[in-house]
Amino acid sequence: MNKSATRIVVVGSGGREHAICDVLVREGYRVIAAPGNVGIAKIAECTDLDPREIDAELFVIGPEAPLVQGLADELRAKSKLVFGPGRSGALLEGSKDFMKEVAAAANVPTAKYATFTEIEAAVDYLSKKDGPYIVKTDGLAAGKGVLVTSDLDAAIEDVRAKLSGASFGDAGTKVIIEDFLSGREVSVLAVVDGERAILLPAAADHKRLEDGDLGPNTGGMGAFAPVEWFDESLQRQTMDQIISPVIAELKMRGIDYRGVLYAGLMVNDDGPSLVEFNVRFGDPEAQVIIPLLEGNFGKILFGAADGNLGSVKMSIRGAGAVIVMSAYGYPSSPRKGDKIVGLSAVEEVPDIRIYHSGTSLDGEGNVVTSGGRVLGVTAIGDNKDEAIERAYRAVSRIEFEGAHFRRDIGVGR
Repeated sequence: MNKSATRIVVVGSGGREHAICDVLVREGYRVIAAPGNVGIAKIAECTDLDPREIDAELFVIGPEAPLVQGLADELRAKSKLVFGPGRSGALLEGSKDFMKEVAAAANVPTAKYATFTEIEAAVDYLSKKDGPYIVKTDGLAAGKGVLVTSDLDAAIEDVRAKLSGASFGDAGTKVIIEDFLSGREVSVLAVVDGERAILLPAAADHKRLEDGDLGPNTGGMGAFAPVEWFDESLQRQTMDQIISPVIAELKMRGIDYRGVLYAGLMVNDDGPSLVEFNVRFGDPEAQVIIPLLEGNFGKILFGAADGNLGSVKMSIRGAGAVIVMSAYGYPSSPRKGDKIVGLSAVEEVPDIRIYHSGTSLDGEGNVVTSGGRVLGVTAIGDNKDEAIERAYRAVSRIEFEGAHFRRDIGVGR
Protein backbone atom coordinates (compact mmCIF):
# COMPACT_ATOMS: atom_id res chain seq x y z
CA MET A 1 0.00 0.00 0.00
CA ASN A 2 1.29 3.45 -0.95
CA LYS A 3 0.36 5.30 2.22
CA SER A 4 1.01 8.79 0.84
CA ALA A 5 -1.56 8.12 -1.89
CA THR A 6 -4.05 6.44 0.46
CA ARG A 7 -6.76 8.88 1.46
CA ILE A 8 -8.47 8.48 4.82
CA VAL A 9 -11.42 10.68 5.77
CA VAL A 10 -11.85 11.22 9.52
CA VAL A 11 -15.34 12.46 10.42
CA GLY A 12 -15.54 14.75 13.45
CA SER A 13 -14.04 17.81 15.09
CA GLY A 14 -12.90 16.93 18.60
CA GLY A 15 -9.85 15.75 20.49
CA ARG A 16 -10.60 12.14 19.59
CA GLU A 17 -10.54 12.97 15.89
CA HIS A 18 -7.36 15.03 16.34
CA ALA A 19 -5.65 12.00 17.87
CA ILE A 20 -6.83 9.75 15.03
CA CYS A 21 -5.60 12.22 12.41
CA ASP A 22 -2.30 12.81 14.19
CA VAL A 23 -1.28 9.16 14.31
CA LEU A 24 -2.44 8.42 10.76
CA VAL A 25 -0.45 11.39 9.46
CA ARG A 26 2.61 10.23 11.39
CA GLU A 27 2.20 6.84 9.73
CA GLY A 28 2.28 8.51 6.31
CA TYR A 29 -1.35 8.47 5.19
CA ARG A 30 -3.06 11.36 3.43
CA VAL A 31 -5.72 12.48 5.91
CA ILE A 32 -8.80 14.61 5.27
CA ALA A 33 -10.84 15.74 8.29
CA ALA A 34 -14.51 16.60 7.94
CA PRO A 35 -14.77 19.15 9.37
CA GLY A 36 -11.69 18.93 11.64
CA ASN A 37 -10.53 21.65 14.01
CA VAL A 38 -7.80 24.24 14.57
CA GLY A 39 -5.26 21.67 15.67
CA ILE A 40 -6.00 19.20 12.89
CA ALA A 41 -5.67 21.97 10.30
CA LYS A 42 -1.97 22.23 11.19
CA ILE A 43 -1.27 18.65 10.09
CA ALA A 44 -4.00 17.64 7.64
CA GLU A 45 -6.56 18.91 5.16
CA CYS A 46 -9.84 20.07 6.69
CA THR A 47 -13.04 20.41 4.69
CA ASP A 48 -16.63 21.49 5.22
CA LEU A 49 -17.78 19.06 2.55
CA ASP A 50 -20.25 16.37 3.53
CA PRO A 51 -18.30 13.10 3.90
CA ARG A 52 -20.67 11.52 1.39
CA GLU A 53 -19.26 13.88 -1.23
CA ILE A 54 -15.59 12.92 -0.67
CA ASP A 55 -13.72 10.10 -2.39
CA ALA A 56 -11.32 8.13 -0.19
CA GLU A 57 -10.01 4.63 0.48
CA LEU A 58 -11.27 4.59 4.09
CA PHE A 59 -13.75 6.54 6.19
CA VAL A 60 -13.30 6.67 9.98
CA ILE A 61 -16.36 8.01 11.81
CA GLY A 62 -15.40 9.53 15.15
CA PRO A 63 -18.50 10.71 17.09
CA GLU A 64 -21.48 8.63 18.12
CA ALA A 65 -24.23 10.84 16.67
CA PRO A 66 -23.48 10.26 12.95
CA LEU A 67 -23.06 6.54 13.65
CA VAL A 68 -26.47 6.34 15.33
CA GLN A 69 -27.92 8.36 12.44
CA GLY A 70 -26.64 5.81 9.93
CA LEU A 71 -23.75 7.57 8.18
CA ALA A 72 -21.76 4.32 7.95
CA ASP A 73 -24.69 2.63 6.19
CA GLU A 74 -24.95 5.45 3.66
CA LEU A 75 -21.22 5.32 2.89
CA ARG A 76 -21.21 1.53 2.57
CA ALA A 77 -24.16 1.81 0.20
CA LYS A 78 -21.78 3.81 -2.01
CA SER A 79 -19.24 0.93 -1.81
CA LYS A 80 -16.99 2.85 0.61
CA LEU A 81 -14.78 1.12 3.17
CA VAL A 82 -15.90 2.33 6.60
CA PHE A 83 -14.57 2.00 10.15
CA GLY A 84 -17.64 2.36 12.31
CA PRO A 85 -20.83 0.34 12.85
CA GLY A 86 -24.04 0.86 10.93
CA ARG A 87 -27.20 2.23 12.51
CA SER A 88 -28.35 -1.15 13.84
CA GLY A 89 -25.02 -1.81 15.61
CA ALA A 90 -24.75 1.78 16.83
CA LEU A 91 -27.96 1.26 18.80
CA LEU A 92 -25.74 -0.31 21.47
CA GLU A 93 -24.93 3.29 22.39
CA GLY A 94 -28.00 4.97 20.93
CA SER A 95 -30.35 3.01 23.21
CA LYS A 96 -29.32 1.76 26.63
CA ASP A 97 -32.45 -0.36 26.70
CA PHE A 98 -31.30 -2.12 23.50
CA MET A 99 -27.80 -2.52 24.92
CA LYS A 100 -29.16 -4.16 28.06
CA GLU A 101 -31.41 -6.44 26.02
CA VAL A 102 -28.49 -7.58 23.84
CA ALA A 103 -26.30 -8.11 26.92
CA ALA A 104 -29.01 -10.24 28.54
CA ALA A 105 -29.45 -12.31 25.38
CA ALA A 106 -25.68 -12.87 25.23
CA ASN A 107 -25.55 -13.79 28.93
CA VAL A 108 -23.14 -10.95 29.66
CA PRO A 109 -22.57 -10.08 33.33
CA THR A 110 -24.15 -6.69 33.98
CA ALA A 111 -26.26 -4.90 36.58
CA LYS A 112 -29.94 -5.75 36.97
CA TYR A 113 -32.16 -3.04 35.54
CA ALA A 114 -35.66 -1.90 34.68
CA THR A 115 -36.88 0.40 31.90
CA PHE A 116 -39.52 3.10 32.33
CA THR A 117 -41.42 5.61 30.22
CA GLU A 118 -43.92 6.66 32.90
CA ILE A 119 -42.89 8.89 35.80
CA GLU A 120 -45.01 7.37 38.53
CA ALA A 121 -43.98 3.79 37.75
CA ALA A 122 -40.31 4.82 37.86
CA VAL A 123 -40.75 6.73 41.13
CA ASP A 124 -42.55 3.76 42.69
CA TYR A 125 -39.69 1.44 41.64
CA LEU A 126 -37.05 3.79 43.05
CA SER A 127 -38.92 4.17 46.33
CA LYS A 128 -38.74 0.43 46.95
CA LYS A 129 -34.98 0.22 46.35
CA ASP A 130 -31.98 0.94 48.51
CA GLY A 131 -29.34 3.36 47.23
CA PRO A 132 -27.08 4.20 45.60
CA TYR A 133 -29.46 4.92 42.73
CA ILE A 134 -28.44 4.95 39.06
CA VAL A 135 -30.68 6.67 36.52
CA LYS A 136 -29.73 6.77 32.83
CA THR A 137 -31.30 8.31 29.75
CA ASP A 138 -32.05 5.70 27.11
CA GLY A 139 -30.80 7.85 24.22
CA LEU A 140 -27.70 9.88 23.49
CA ALA A 141 -26.95 12.61 26.00
CA ALA A 142 -23.35 13.59 25.17
CA GLY A 143 -22.05 11.59 28.13
CA LYS A 144 -24.14 13.58 30.61
CA GLY A 145 -27.26 11.42 30.92
CA VAL A 146 -26.25 9.37 33.97
CA LEU A 147 -27.04 10.19 37.60
CA VAL A 148 -25.43 8.22 40.43
CA THR A 149 -26.65 9.30 43.86
CA SER A 150 -27.42 7.99 47.36
CA ASP A 151 -30.15 10.64 47.72
CA LEU A 152 -33.56 9.17 46.90
CA ASP A 153 -35.14 12.62 46.49
CA ALA A 154 -32.43 13.59 43.99
CA ALA A 155 -33.00 10.36 42.05
CA ILE A 156 -36.75 10.99 41.92
CA GLU A 157 -36.22 14.58 40.80
CA ASP A 158 -33.86 13.35 38.07
CA VAL A 159 -36.40 10.78 36.85
CA ARG A 160 -39.11 13.43 36.67
CA ALA A 161 -36.86 15.84 34.76
CA LYS A 162 -35.78 13.17 32.28
CA LEU A 163 -39.13 11.55 31.60
CA SER A 164 -40.86 14.92 31.25
CA GLY A 165 -38.36 15.85 28.54
CA ALA A 166 -37.04 18.78 30.57
CA SER A 167 -33.47 17.41 30.89
CA PHE A 168 -32.63 15.80 27.55
CA GLY A 169 -35.69 16.11 25.33
CA ASP A 170 -36.59 12.94 23.44
CA ALA A 171 -33.31 11.26 24.48
CA GLY A 172 -34.53 11.15 28.07
CA THR A 173 -38.18 10.15 27.68
CA LYS A 174 -37.22 6.56 28.44
CA VAL A 175 -34.96 5.85 31.42
CA ILE A 176 -33.02 2.88 32.71
CA ILE A 177 -32.78 2.38 36.48
CA GLU A 178 -29.92 0.05 37.38
CA ASP A 179 -28.64 -1.68 40.46
CA PHE A 180 -25.37 -0.27 41.78
CA LEU A 181 -22.16 -2.14 40.91
CA SER A 182 -19.11 -1.73 43.14
CA GLY A 183 -15.50 -2.27 42.11
CA ARG A 184 -12.80 -0.66 39.99
CA GLU A 185 -13.72 1.09 36.75
CA VAL A 186 -11.85 0.54 33.52
CA SER A 187 -12.44 1.34 29.85
CA VAL A 188 -11.76 -1.53 27.45
CA LEU A 189 -11.87 -0.87 23.73
CA ALA A 190 -12.12 -3.76 21.28
CA VAL A 191 -11.63 -3.32 17.54
CA VAL A 192 -14.09 -5.58 15.73
CA ASP A 193 -14.19 -6.80 12.10
CA GLY A 194 -17.63 -8.40 12.21
CA GLU A 195 -16.43 -11.72 13.63
CA ARG A 196 -13.10 -11.22 15.39
CA ALA A 197 -11.86 -8.67 17.87
CA ILE A 198 -8.60 -7.44 19.35
CA LEU A 199 -8.36 -5.60 22.64
CA LEU A 200 -6.57 -2.26 22.72
CA PRO A 201 -4.68 -1.17 25.87
CA ALA A 202 -7.15 -0.65 28.71
CA ALA A 203 -7.55 2.92 29.99
CA ALA A 204 -8.69 4.57 33.23
CA ASP A 205 -10.82 7.67 32.72
CA HIS A 206 -11.46 10.39 35.32
CA LYS A 207 -14.98 11.78 34.88
CA ARG A 208 -15.46 14.17 37.79
CA LEU A 209 -14.38 17.79 37.48
CA GLU A 210 -12.39 18.09 40.69
CA ASP A 211 -9.54 16.23 42.38
CA GLY A 212 -10.55 13.26 44.49
CA ASP A 213 -13.39 12.42 42.07
CA LEU A 214 -15.47 15.30 43.40
CA GLY A 215 -17.68 17.78 41.59
CA PRO A 216 -20.00 17.28 38.62
CA ASN A 217 -19.63 14.64 35.95
CA THR A 218 -17.89 15.80 32.79
CA GLY A 219 -16.99 14.37 29.41
CA GLY A 220 -13.68 13.30 30.98
CA MET A 221 -10.86 15.21 32.65
CA GLY A 222 -7.98 12.86 31.92
CA ALA A 223 -6.93 9.26 31.43
CA PHE A 224 -3.95 6.94 31.35
CA ALA A 225 -3.18 3.64 29.63
CA PRO A 226 -2.46 0.83 29.95
CA VAL A 227 -3.97 -0.09 33.32
CA GLU A 228 -1.48 -2.31 35.12
CA TRP A 229 -3.95 -4.18 37.35
CA PHE A 230 -6.11 -5.13 34.36
CA ASP A 231 -3.98 -8.19 33.67
CA GLU A 232 -4.06 -10.95 31.05
CA SER A 233 -6.54 -12.99 33.07
CA LEU A 234 -9.03 -10.11 33.23
CA GLN A 235 -8.48 -9.38 29.55
CA ARG A 236 -9.33 -12.99 28.68
CA GLN A 237 -12.43 -12.87 30.89
CA THR A 238 -13.53 -9.66 29.19
CA MET A 239 -13.08 -11.15 25.74
CA ASP A 240 -14.69 -14.51 26.59
CA GLN A 241 -17.59 -13.26 28.74
CA ILE A 242 -18.41 -9.86 27.22
CA ILE A 243 -16.90 -8.95 23.84
CA SER A 244 -17.10 -12.27 21.96
CA PRO A 245 -20.64 -13.18 23.14
CA VAL A 246 -21.95 -9.77 22.10
CA ILE A 247 -20.31 -9.99 18.66
CA ALA A 248 -21.90 -13.43 18.22
CA GLU A 249 -25.29 -12.12 19.37
CA LEU A 250 -25.10 -9.21 16.94
CA LYS A 251 -24.13 -11.52 14.09
CA MET A 252 -27.08 -13.79 14.90
CA ARG A 253 -29.31 -10.71 14.54
CA GLY A 254 -27.81 -9.96 11.14
CA ILE A 255 -25.66 -7.07 12.39
CA ASP A 256 -22.18 -6.95 10.82
CA TYR A 257 -20.36 -4.85 13.43
CA ARG A 258 -17.14 -3.24 12.21
CA GLY A 259 -15.45 -0.60 14.32
CA VAL A 260 -14.81 0.01 18.02
CA LEU A 261 -16.82 -1.73 20.70
CA TYR A 262 -16.02 0.22 23.86
CA ALA A 263 -16.93 -1.56 27.07
CA GLY A 264 -17.11 0.42 30.27
CA LEU A 265 -16.48 -2.17 32.97
CA MET A 266 -16.71 -2.49 36.72
CA VAL A 267 -14.29 -5.10 38.06
CA ASN A 268 -14.61 -6.78 41.46
CA ASP A 269 -13.87 -10.19 42.99
CA ASP A 270 -16.42 -11.79 40.66
CA GLY A 271 -14.60 -10.46 37.60
CA PRO A 272 -15.63 -7.80 35.04
CA SER A 273 -19.24 -6.64 34.65
CA LEU A 274 -20.54 -4.47 31.84
CA VAL A 275 -21.63 -0.94 32.76
CA GLU A 276 -22.20 0.37 29.24
CA PHE A 277 -21.19 0.07 25.61
CA ASN A 278 -20.06 2.89 23.38
CA VAL A 279 -19.66 2.37 19.64
CA ARG A 280 -16.66 4.63 19.00
CA PHE A 281 -13.30 5.55 20.48
CA GLY A 282 -13.82 7.14 23.89
CA ASP A 283 -12.70 10.68 24.49
CA PRO A 284 -10.32 11.44 26.19
CA GLU A 285 -9.30 7.74 26.22
CA ALA A 286 -8.60 7.89 22.48
CA GLN A 287 -6.08 10.66 23.07
CA VAL A 288 -3.93 8.33 25.15
CA ILE A 289 -4.61 4.91 23.59
CA ILE A 290 -4.20 5.77 19.91
CA PRO A 291 -0.70 7.30 20.21
CA LEU A 292 0.46 4.03 21.81
CA LEU A 293 -0.55 2.24 18.57
CA GLU A 294 1.58 4.39 16.27
CA GLY A 295 3.10 2.21 13.57
CA ASN A 296 0.16 -0.12 13.00
CA PHE A 297 -2.92 1.99 13.74
CA GLY A 298 -3.83 2.37 10.07
CA LYS A 299 -3.53 -1.38 9.53
CA ILE A 300 -5.89 -1.97 12.44
CA LEU A 301 -8.48 0.42 11.01
CA PHE A 302 -8.27 -1.06 7.51
CA GLY A 303 -8.34 -4.63 8.88
CA ALA A 304 -11.53 -4.02 10.86
CA ALA A 305 -13.26 -2.13 8.05
CA ASP A 306 -12.37 -4.84 5.53
CA GLY A 307 -13.37 -7.74 7.79
CA ASN A 308 -9.82 -9.00 7.98
CA LEU A 309 -8.36 -8.40 11.44
CA GLY A 310 -6.93 -11.90 11.53
CA SER A 311 -3.77 -10.82 9.73
CA VAL A 312 -3.21 -7.72 11.89
CA LYS A 313 -0.65 -7.79 14.69
CA MET A 314 -0.99 -5.21 17.43
CA SER A 315 1.94 -3.80 19.33
CA ILE A 316 2.08 -0.89 21.75
CA ARG A 317 4.86 1.32 23.01
CA GLY A 318 5.27 2.36 26.61
CA ALA A 319 2.48 4.09 28.48
CA GLY A 320 0.55 7.31 28.07
CA ALA A 321 -1.38 9.91 30.02
CA VAL A 322 -3.64 12.76 28.95
CA ILE A 323 -4.58 15.79 31.06
CA VAL A 324 -7.65 17.73 29.95
CA MET A 325 -7.56 21.50 30.29
CA SER A 326 -11.07 22.92 30.53
CA ALA A 327 -12.51 26.41 30.21
CA TYR A 328 -13.64 28.61 33.08
CA GLY A 329 -17.22 27.67 34.01
CA TYR A 330 -17.10 24.14 32.59
CA PRO A 331 -19.25 22.02 32.53
CA SER A 332 -22.31 24.21 33.19
CA SER A 333 -21.44 27.39 31.27
CA PRO A 334 -17.90 27.38 29.80
CA ARG A 335 -16.52 30.78 28.87
CA LYS A 336 -15.29 31.30 25.31
CA GLY A 337 -12.75 33.60 23.73
CA ASP A 338 -9.84 33.34 26.17
CA LYS A 339 -6.47 33.49 24.37
CA ILE A 340 -4.28 30.38 24.75
CA VAL A 341 -0.51 30.86 24.98
CA GLY A 342 2.39 28.42 25.14
CA LEU A 343 1.18 25.93 22.52
CA SER A 344 4.06 26.29 20.06
CA ALA A 345 6.80 25.65 22.61
CA VAL A 346 5.08 22.56 24.02
CA GLU A 347 4.32 21.12 20.57
CA GLU A 348 8.05 20.93 19.89
CA VAL A 349 8.71 18.65 22.88
CA PRO A 350 9.23 14.99 21.87
CA ASP A 351 6.51 12.55 22.95
CA ILE A 352 4.10 15.37 23.83
CA ARG A 353 0.90 15.75 21.80
CA ILE A 354 -1.62 18.57 22.18
CA TYR A 355 -5.08 17.58 20.97
CA HIS A 356 -7.64 20.34 20.38
CA SER A 357 -11.22 19.83 21.52
CA GLY A 358 -12.70 23.29 22.12
CA THR A 359 -10.58 25.87 20.31
CA SER A 360 -10.99 28.35 17.46
CA LEU A 361 -9.13 31.28 15.91
CA ASP A 362 -10.01 34.88 16.71
CA GLY A 363 -9.88 37.72 14.21
CA GLU A 364 -6.15 38.13 14.73
CA GLY A 365 -5.32 34.47 14.23
CA ASN A 366 -4.86 33.66 17.92
CA VAL A 367 -5.99 30.30 19.25
CA VAL A 368 -8.78 30.90 21.77
CA THR A 369 -11.15 28.80 23.86
CA SER A 370 -14.45 27.90 22.21
CA GLY A 371 -15.74 24.93 24.19
CA GLY A 372 -15.77 23.29 27.60
CA ARG A 373 -12.94 20.81 27.23
CA VAL A 374 -10.35 22.92 25.47
CA LEU A 375 -7.20 20.80 25.11
CA GLY A 376 -5.97 17.31 25.85
CA VAL A 377 -2.27 17.29 26.69
CA THR A 378 -0.91 13.80 26.07
CA ALA A 379 2.51 12.45 27.01
CA ILE A 380 4.16 9.12 26.19
CA GLY A 381 6.67 7.54 28.55
CA ASP A 382 8.30 4.24 29.39
CA ASN A 383 5.77 3.77 32.20
CA LYS A 384 2.67 5.35 33.72
CA ASP A 385 4.47 7.55 36.24
CA GLU A 386 6.85 8.95 33.64
CA ALA A 387 4.00 9.67 31.24
CA ILE A 388 1.96 11.46 33.90
CA GLU A 389 4.93 13.54 35.06
CA ARG A 390 5.68 14.61 31.47
CA ALA A 391 2.04 15.48 30.82
CA TYR A 392 1.82 17.74 33.88
CA ARG A 393 5.10 19.40 33.00
CA ALA A 394 3.65 20.24 29.57
CA VAL A 395 0.36 21.49 31.04
CA SER A 396 2.28 23.89 33.28
CA ARG A 397 3.58 25.68 30.17
CA ILE A 398 0.16 26.30 28.61
CA GLU A 399 -1.91 29.22 29.86
CA PHE A 400 -5.33 30.76 29.35
CA GLU A 401 -7.55 32.75 31.69
CA GLY A 402 -9.54 30.48 34.01
CA ALA A 403 -7.85 27.28 32.84
CA HIS A 404 -8.82 24.29 34.95
CA PHE A 405 -7.36 20.79 35.16
CA ARG A 406 -7.24 17.98 37.68
CA ARG A 407 -3.98 17.44 39.52
CA ASP A 408 -4.57 13.81 40.50
CA ILE A 409 -4.83 11.95 37.20
CA GLY A 410 -3.61 8.41 37.85
CA VAL A 411 -3.66 8.69 41.65
CA GLY A 412 -5.25 5.67 43.29
CA ARG A 413 -6.13 4.05 39.98
